[in-house]
Amino acid sequence: MQNKFISLFGTGMIMGIVIFLSTHVCAQSLPKNASSSSATSHAAQQTWELPQAMPVKDTGTRTYRFTIVYNSTNMRGEMLRRQRLTGDYTRGLPDGKVRWDNVAEDDADGATAPYGPPQSREFMDGFTYVNNLGDSMKPDFFKEFPPTAVFERNLVWDTGMFEDFGQNFLQHLKLNEPYSAGYDEDMTLPNVGTFRNHKVVLEYIGRSERNGEDCALISYQAFFNPLEINNGGMEMKGRSDYWGLIWVSLATRQIEYATLSETVTAELKLPGQNTIQNVNVLRTGDFALIKK
Repeated sequence: MQNKFISLFGTGMIMGIVIFLSTHVCAQSLPKNASSSSATSHAAQQTWELPQAMPVKDTGTRTYRFTIVYNSTNMRGEMLRRQRLTGDYTRGLPDGKVRWDNVAEDDADGATAPYGPPQSREFMDGFTYVNNLGDSMKPDFFKEFPPTAVFERNLVWDTGMFEDFGQNFLQHLKLNEPYSAGYDEDMTLPNVGTFRNHKVVLEYIGRSERNGEDCALISYQAFFNPLEINNGGMEMKGRSDYWGLIWVSLATRQIEYATLSETVTAELKLPGQNTIQNVNVLRTGDFALIKK
């Protein structure tokens, strides 16, 4: 789930350029009608502007390693279980397709126990589809997946979210100005439940470098998102809050790196039980380029 904050990570980013010229020197070296300050301001403005109509440049395949950890705790913050998923996502295939490989999960109890051996998710290895986030919401998109493979579906939805937020809104973003991405609707998650993006806010917060690429750094956040899951006899009703950062190449519009954090607070009823449990899950993830 789009399971990518008002500054929990400290989004304040300041870059200042101070130029001091004596009035006497300026008067002697510049024509009377020249304005050094306006020229400097214009140059700085041009430097910070984002590409407006540049398409994503796919000149070959790019493979990312997506690692996401689910930390399940009780309401006092005591760790109950950790579950870690990893998978390799390749884009740039012919006909606009993408593919998943090497998907696995390893689990651990409590806060300090070592992870167990990885459990391969063979049904997802080689999973190939046209890169269209909307298609993943269709009822038959995950027809080869087991009904309870919610975490594996999340890999697809999260990756689609990174590319959507990072690549499709640059023309609307201005430095340090929050932008409402326009999402405020219920979404049906096939064979999982429903999720509502209450309000997604994107913000261009600065420039950075990843993988040798000059990048725009985009923050995203969405809070108070109602969530209901009814899957395999499990029922869960609660709320999701998610946020993260996306590094987008200014030369190619490709995602160079992305992070995800999400908290889910919910009431849970397990199959065959009438008792309702209060649960809290923190998801943290990173989406890193490993081959291009």
